[in-house]
Amino acid sequence: MPVNEDAIGKEYPPASYEVGREKIREYANAIGAANPAHHERAAAQAAGYRNVVAPPMFCVVYSAAAIAPAVLDPEVGINLATMVHGGQEFVWGEPVCAGDLITTTARVSEIYERDGKGFYVFESASANQDGDEVVRGTWTNIVRGV
Repeated sequence: MPVNEDAIGKEYPPASYEVGREKIREYANAIGAANPAHHERAAAQAAGYRNVVAPPMFCVVYSAAAIAPAVLDPEVGINLATMVHGGQEFVWGEPVCAGDLITTTARVSEIYERDGKGFYVFESASANQDGDEVVRGTWTNIVRGV
């Protein structure tokens, strides 16, 4: 089945995520991030942060609710049974701290076919409660056998 390029440019409703201190700690523990700024408010504040600071890749946690509807959108047409992760690229801005409210938007950036594979590229932008961008992401999925 050929790729459906009609969905290029489609935007999805924003998704919000309230960042919790315990969720940051759990994530930091899961990835082995031992920096005290990811675990203790006093250490984070001593390092110049407002509160416990999230490791950079925590962006996957708060972006998921915005990216998932795009990936699962029938109009985009991804066959999940043959999809593989192609890559992720991020550009970080303001650090994310416990207590932040992060709002993420997502859009379909590119859909194309190459060598019998479909390439589905999504972009996301996340901002905190003050409107400061915290991360911009590019998410690529590859579908075999299109």
